[in-house]
Amino acid sequence: MKLKSLTGSRAGRVALAAVPVGIAASLLMGGVAQGAVPVSFAVSGKSFKISADSLVGTGFSQYAGVALTTAGQQGDPKGQTPVAISNITDATLKNLCQSVDVLGPIGLRIEAGQGDKTVTAHDLQIAMSDLKGDAEFTKIRIGVDASTVSGLHQGTAGEFAQDAEGVTINGLKQTSYSTTAGTFNLAGLHLAVVTDGSASCFE
Repeated sequence: MKLKSLTGSRAGRVALAAVPVGIAASLLMGGVAQGAVPVSFAVSGKSFKISADSLVGTGFSQYAGVALTTAGQQGDPKGQTPVAISNITDATLKNLCQSVDVLGPIGLRIEAGQGDKTVTAHDLQIAMSDLKGDAEFTKIRIGVDASTVSGLHQGTAGEFAQDAEGVTINGLKQTSYSTTAGTFNLAGLHLAVVTDGSASCFE
């Protein structure tokens, strides 16, 4: 993550608007066992793409975590993927796209929030491996202990984290392994099975 200034500016361009996640998954398993890292369901292990013209949120926090498949929950290291866990209390998105490759040229594409419509989410949590866009944070704290970040969810004690009162990301492009929300309202929802290899929200 590149911030213009850690003390003066609250704006920055995001390559991964996140804590470093290139760490061994085994180092986080103690936190997983303690419930510090979300493991409420087993992920498929297949990543998917999310893009949006803009995301505006309040109550932001971010720290390292592990996305676990069923095998990963049983201790198989091949089913444990280090990720950045992002939490947003309330988020509004414009021109949302989500895509996943199913088999060969077959994919699934979901779109919502186009034109004058918006997508809204409450208690949004995303496990991601990559994020790009132009970001602005308000009242950001970088380097806080993951177990003390503001909001409903916290990470493992002693791990690096950041939180902010607000976040805006324009030109969002994100690769994720899971997304959960307390509520997720998708105005103008369009779901389509695409068979010509063009399902991806971005390259």
